[in-house]
Amino acid sequence: MNSVIEVRHLTKTFKHTTALNDISLTIDEDSIYGLLGRNGAGKTTLMSILTAQNFPTSGEVEVFGENPYENARVLGRMCFVRESQKYPDDSNARHALSNARLLFPHWDHDFAEELIDDFQLPLKTPIKKLSRGQQSAVGVIIGLASRAEITFFDEPYLGFDAVARQTFYDRLIADYAEHPRTIVLSSHLIDEVADLIENVIVIDRGSIIMDETTEEVRNRAVNIVGDADAINRLAAGREVIHREFLGRVASVTMLGHLSNADRELIAEANLDLTPVSLQQLIVRSTQADASDHPRAENDIRSLQS
Repeated sequence: MNSVIEVRHLTKTFKHTTALNDISLTIDEDSIYGLLGRNGAGKTTLMSILTAQNFPTSGEVEVFGENPYENARVLGRMCFVRESQKYPDDSNARHALSNARLLFPHWDHDFAEELIDDFQLPLKTPIKKLSRGQQSAVGVIIGLASRAEITFFDEPYLGFDAVARQTFYDRLIADYAEHPRTIVLSSHLIDEVADLIENVIVIDRGSIIMDETTEEVRNRAVNIVGDADAINRLAAGREVIHREFLGRVASVTMLGHLSNADRELIAEANLDLTPVSLQQLIVRSTQADASDHPRAENDIRSLQS
């Protein structure tokens, strides 16, 4: 599979804050990526640099093999849907969509019209007077109908109710199946997007702590509940990312595959073995990573919210 984005030793600092710390990654063509992490982890900063709306302090970024900064050949092939996109005060949805049609060479007008109907978007009302969900719909429609070769969605559905979010997911996956392209989806609703994304990139405190296929991530951890002594024997020598006790009962989330001997012990001790959801694994992993930091508790809450 060919890569469309290459990031090498990227660092971005703002005064005394390091937003991105020496990160390297590769994003391949025709794949859906989940860019996940807590508030302030560096996700939006990364997407802003990749789309040339910001620039790195050090390191290299290549999109389609070129530096994207002030590069019309590259920028015309990307679409970045931000959480709080700004529009002119007198702009309405029809103006925004008409402008987008001029910007993106693969724009699908009929698809945009279908999405307008799906999200029941008023076209003549000034965008600044639309509800939060309707404003999000403007960005989502542009992101989907643009059919850009690379599309970044940065928390695109704030204000959407559950029905609107599901409409977005359904439309995204159906159109991606017919028109493959690279999609990078930043979201806090990890369980909701887990079935959409093919690759997982987790950023925590400006560093990448996970960069794997979704299938690899799902298989990397298990949760075991039961007798504490038996679980302690099973967990000995393994990387435990979460542990809870209630009397003689323990619950442990640990990394690694189970051997036949492990499964025999689980059966003999009557332990309960349960899969770890993508959200649980990411929350547990960032909890473990943040355990030495004084602000970990607040950051973990932000990921779970």
